[in-house]
Amino acid sequence: MIHVVAIITAKSGQRAQVLEAFAANRPTVLAEAGCIEYVATIDAAGMPPSRGTFGDDTFVVVEKWETLDALKAHAVAPHMAAYGAKTKELVENRVIHVLSPV
Repeated sequence: MIHVVAIITAKSGQRAQVLEAFAANRPTVLAEAGCIEYVATIDAAGMPPSRGTFGDDTFVVVEKWETLDALKAHAVAPHMAAYGAKTKELVENRVIHVLSPV
């Protein structure tokens, strides 16, 4: 199994728009061969800010894939290219961590 933690920082005030595009794309991603989990997360409400807080412009995508090949196919899927084009001007930064369980 492959785990992915993608930290997406939107341009100031644009997170809701990026999350809207994410939500529209999510069912197609979940239908991809090998996709186990694909969910956007934000800082939990009610927690005080800390060094680990992402803030109002950032969300974290938590993904699980059956294989690395499934993840690679996801990365080049047409709907992901369309999502990237739709959100390109709204996103400040992306950091993607691809991990294997031990």
